[in-house]
Amino acid sequence: QKLRDRIVSRHRSGEGYQNISAALKSVDGPPLPSLGVIYLKNMVTQHWSEGDGTSTETPVNNIPEEDRQFIRDNIVEAIIHSPERIRVQLTTCIHHMIKHDYPGKWTAIVDKIGFYLQSDNSAGWLGILLCLYQLVKNYEYKKPDERSPLVAAMQIFMPMLKDRFIQLLPDPSSESVLVQKQIFKILYALFQYNLPLELINRQNLTEWMEILKTVVDRDVPPETLQVDEDERPELPWWKCKKWALHILARLFERYGSPGNTTKEYTEFADLFLKGYAVAAQQVLLKVLYQYKEKQYVAPRVLQQTLNYINQGIAHAVTWKNLKPHIQGIIQDVVFPLMCYTDSDQELWEEDPYEYIRMKFDVFEDFISPTTAAQTLLFTSCNKRKEVLQKTMGFCYQILTEPTSDPRKKDGALHMIGSLAEILLKKKVYKDQMEFMLQNHVFTLFRSELGYMRARACWVLHYFCEVKFKSDQNLQTALELTRLCLINDNEMPVKVEAAIALQVLISNQEKAKEYITPFIRPVMQALLHIVRETENDDLTNVIQKMICEYSEEVTPIAVEMTQHLAMTFNQVIQTGPDEEGGDDKAVTAMGILNTIDTLLSVVEDHKEVVPLFVAAALERLTREVKTSELRTMCLQVAIAALYYSPPLLLNTLENLRFPNNTEPITNHFISQWLKDVDCFLGLHDRKICVLGLCALIDLEQRPQAVNQVAGQLLPAAILLFNGLKRAYACQAENENEDEDDDEDGEEDEENGTHAGEDGDDEDWDEDDAEETALEGYTTAVDDEDNLVDEYQIFKAILQSKETTFQAHKASDGSSS
Repeated sequence: QKLRDRIVSRHRSGEGYQNISAALKSVDGPPLPSLGVIYLKNMVTQHWSEGDGTSTETPVNNIPEEDRQFIRDNIVEAIIHSPERIRVQLTTCIHHMIKHDYPGKWTAIVDKIGFYLQSDNSAGWLGILLCLYQLVKNYEYKKPDERSPLVAAMQIFMPMLKDRFIQLLPDPSSESVLVQKQIFKILYALFQYNLPLELINRQNLTEWMEILKTVVDRDVPPETLQVDEDERPELPWWKCKKWALHILARLFERYGSPGNTTKEYTEFADLFLKGYAVAAQQVLLKVLYQYKEKQYVAPRVLQQTLNYINQGIAHAVTWKNLKPHIQGIIQDVVFPLMCYTDSDQELWEEDPYEYIRMKFDVFEDFISPTTAAQTLLFTSCNKRKEVLQKTMGFCYQILTEPTSDPRKKDGALHMIGSLAEILLKKKVYKDQMEFMLQNHVFTLFRSELGYMRARACWVLHYFCEVKFKSDQNLQTALELTRLCLINDNEMPVKVEAAIALQVLISNQEKAKEYITPFIRPVMQALLHIVRETENDDLTNVIQKMICEYSEEVTPIAVEMTQHLAMTFNQVIQTGPDEEGGDDKAVTAMGILNTIDTLLSVVEDHKEVVPLFVAAALERLTREVKTSELRTMCLQVAIAALYYSPPLLLNTLENLRFPNNTEPITNHFISQWLKDVDCFLGLHDRKICVLGLCALIDLEQRPQAVNQVAGQLLPAAILLFNGLKRAYACQAENENEDEDDDEDGEEDEENGTHAGEDGDDEDWDEDDAEETALEGYTTAVDDEDNLVDEYQIFKAILQSKETTFQAHKASDGSSS
């Protein structure tokens, strides 16, 4: 209320500050309209930095220091007393305020947080922890030597947080557990990238480890089972467990694993492994037992549990405790996680494109229990040899059982494929892998179940380096994969087939030759799948296939480029702020890289030039709405004329407008001369002049050229005038760049701008403009082999004059 009144009194006439006052009224008044809080957040996030001296912008809406101080004095209380929807906005405000003001202008924030943390009023605990969380988040990614203000504050707060947590542990209410979760989030942000050892000693580490184990081990209220399974992970009890496991897994992985830590943590790692790792492992084994017994475990809790267990495999102390349980974990936890599930089936049927996105999303891998299970399986089989033998025996038993559930076969193959790197290095297994593919994978390509055909492709992908003793087996693998890519009616199968086919071709010497006759339909299928799925992994597949089959793709290079360009336009229709915008940006970049790869592969193949020229000219036969596009298409043709006049003239004679039998030669020549004034900058004007030179120099001119012969020299003169100005602008800009450092201060004092030389002559902006093609170095721009359009033009005119004089003399003598 005090802050609201202060701002209203100082800014009664300012609508903006009335919005701020409305925002802060919510501290002890009625619920706040969203507009006021959003206005406050925008003011703080956009303009608070203007008060710390770091902003380079003019402080148009600067917040006066007196009001800044008032906001500092009251923002904490506003967060404590506001409802959650308001808190979200206000915590963004305090994050920016701490970023710019702590510790320099706002050491009082530490005292205020300490006061409310120690308060007996539990209603304020969550709000003050959110404030502390923002303080810690500001230092989360900073280097250790930049974190001293945070460490100093946390030396005060760590005992308070521990005592508060111990006080809350017996209370299972959602309000209590939310506060506990927030304390864990603070600790994780504090420890994620750097562990301040001055905050940790044996006593408080023991106390915190007991707290963490207690939270992981305690039961979740049975009434939570009434909540829909998809919504249970968001319940505070599961979230609290998740953050406890986050901390345990991070402590073990980054700081508590001898041999894997930096030297400053050597002592801590030894202490953690010998004193705490096994006890924590015991608690986590109980979580896995619950999952084995079909009790509900939230996915992220299961994932972090597996991550911790995985870390213990390499250490003798924890392995000794884990060894009796590992085979049970693999068979009863890892295996079910790696099988095709009901939720997989539901997503496949309802939205196969989302299924593909999820399966290929690298960010999904970071949070997926399946990926964590796969990692644990690989580590245990790689580090502990007895585990591999038992695991392979378990998988083979499932594969050879005629009545096995297909989903179990999928899980067994998923496990075997995940171990491919290990199996192909061990003599006892690598010679059996071809037999395994022949007997247990090839047959799955005939399965009526789409997910089994997809798994068959996936296994071939992971065993692409198998040494095939039988050429027939290699051909079978390639043929089955190719047919899946081209003919299968399930998109997830086609995606897996695309990746499998490419890696087989890249890793099997004889594979390339076998697929060569089919390269056109294969590339067409790949292009279609990329357009349908917008999957970035597949743009990489196409790039690699282009490199493998550079000769074969040359005849279809234009067709492929057009297809990729259309797909690119489709992808960028999604704005960067829309859902999936980041994924689409990556895909768009992948498509551009693919086009670049395609162009680099065919650039030495002269036979593709007519294809690109025809594509540009064909575009001119349809409606062109912008002069920029029209001049670009014209330039492709003009460059072809400069490169090879017969090539362009033949192409022109063979192209027609829709519903017209006349060649487009007349239209092209007239459109070119009509648009001469649309060629801007240096490069575009230069290529246009060189094209006119080629026309003038033709020995046998087409009728279309003769009809406009009188326009050629005026057009050239117009272009040369533009070139003269453009070269002058370029020279002036280069001189300015050299003089900027010397003359910058003098220009400011005299009130003049760069480029003002006092002359009356004004350059047209178009003369200095860099066109879209200006950024690329072409053959006519190469400074080492400079093409001088002036000299070429002069030489052609002199040649024509000489020829004319010779003809004249010849005519005179003959008469």
